[in-house]
Amino acid sequence: MPGYKQIFENNKAWVASKIATDKDFFENMAREQKPDYLYIGCSDSRVPANEIMGLGGGEVFVHRNVANLVNNTDLSVMASINYAVVQLEVKHIIVCGHYSCGGVKAAMQAEDLGLLNPWLRNIRDVYRLHMVELNAIEDEHQRYDRLVELNVQEQCINIIKTAAVQKSYVAKGYPIVHGWVYDLHQGLLIDLEIDFEGVLHEIQKIYDLTGRGLKNQ
Repeated sequence: MPGYKQIFENNKAWVASKIATDKDFFENMAREQKPDYLYIGCSDSRVPANEIMGLGGGEVFVHRNVANLVNNTDLSVMASINYAVVQLEVKHIIVCGHYSCGGVKAAMQAEDLGLLNPWLRNIRDVYRLHMVELNAIEDEHQRYDRLVELNVQEQCINIIKTAAVQKSYVAKGYPIVHGWVYDLHQGLLIDLEIDFEGVLHEIQKIYDLTGRGLKNQ
């Protein structure tokens, strides 16, 4: 691992490499961003959003937290979603979890984790909703991985519940919400193929915040 001061040397080398291939790189980067994607992922240092998506700076708006949660009382994630949808007009919102997630594993342990308890309770709630399926999985590692997938699914549903997403979708036909999992061992992204329209119409009787019904695409 590089020392603290080495990071600044790395930064200078990175700047030089960018200018060498495109002298206007930073001028272009400094202009107003207009990404098509909002990425909501885990804070895990092994999952760099831009790199695994093969995208450069300015192409993806990123929000990260422990275990990629979309909690309706978390003003940070709610502000990110609102800004991305209303101001940036992103076309896609992605929730990306990853296998071997420490937050998900911690939520499955019978242990008092102090300040983390209320945060991880959101994952325990996902476990409760899908307890029958999860408890039927005998292999512990496979059970963790399945909870990672189900957690992504539930966070996608939480995004679909928001007024910003519903109103934009009714008016413009976007954003579309997607659920992904990143496989650390293979470096591959897995699309969980969340049925965005199906979920949206299924929950509209309870969570419709537009007052106009939800648009059929």
